[in-house]
Order: sequence, then C-alpha cells, then structure tokens
Amino acid sequence: MGDRKIFVNDKMQKGYVYELVEEEGKNFDYKFKPQLSPKEMLELGVFGGKYMTDCQNEFPKSWFLMAKLNPAKHDATLNFFGVNASQPLGVWREKGWIHPDDPRGWFQWYCRYYIGRRHPDDQRQIKRWVAMKRHIVQIENGCLYRDLSCRKKQRQALLHWAYDSRMI
Repeated sequence: MGDRKIFVNDKMQKGYVYELVEEEGKNFDYKFKPQLSPKEMLELGVFGGKYMTDCQNEFPKSWFLMAKLNPAKHDATLNFFGVNASQPLGVWREKGWIHPDDPRGWFQWYCRYYIGRRHPDDQRQIKRWVAMKRHIVQIENGCLYRDLSCRKKQRQALLHWAYDSRMI
C-alpha cells in the first residue's frame, strides 16, 4: 500500500497530520483482536451518538451510512443497550488516558489504527483494551448466557471497546 496522509481539522484538533501505513482493518498487533469494527460499533450505537459527529471527513463514508449519531447532544437511547456507559472526557483527561494526538480518546485511536495509522501510543492503548476483558468475566459469572438485560451498562461499555457483548 502506498503511504497516504490524512489531514485533520475538526472541533477538537486542527492541523494534525498522520500517515496510513497499513491496509484498513489489517495487520493489527497480535495482542489486539477487536470483535467489532468502528463501522459496526457506530451502527450498533455507542457513545450516545455524539462521538464522531464533527470528524466524519477523516474516516470512510461507509462508516456513517447507518451510524446512530446525534450532533446536538449525547443521547443514551441511541446506544445499543439504551444506557449511558460513558465517563465525561474531563475524567479521561484527569486520569491521563488521553494522548494529545488523539484528543477524543480510545475510540479515536482505534478508528485511526483501524484505517492504518500506527503510532507510538499503540501499545498503551492495546493494554487498555486487553484490561477490559475483566468485564467479560464479570458478565459470564453474573449473567445467563446472552441475557442482554443483565449488566446493560457493563455490556455497553464493552461495546465501546470493540468487544461484542451481545455474544456473552
């Protein structure tokens, strides 16, 4: 694949440029095996529909054809499980979870990784993704198989991290 530059100018990031060095959806780190693509996540309903409303030009148009979005405000009813499973961005900043190159957080990092960017922050983000597996164990131990009414907030949080919690 020929290297391709992406120029970012949206509400949260101006003048940021990165290169795509891998094919979309391919050549992930061996420890990173997300169950959902960003497109699938957006179609299922994540982050109250607010997350990607001003940066769609950066990503494939197909991701947004069936996405559940609300540019006006966070709307938990758009989430697959109909609950709010998000912490405010300020909390993420306070905890040091935000890298300056990805000011929206983990999902922005994942979208960029998915389309082919590789970045010095990749290993930290992958470790954070792996750590979410503890929630799978809690659902498996506390819920009947595929009882989607059990632990909805935890299931929604897993969807936010590209784990398909509908299958637990």
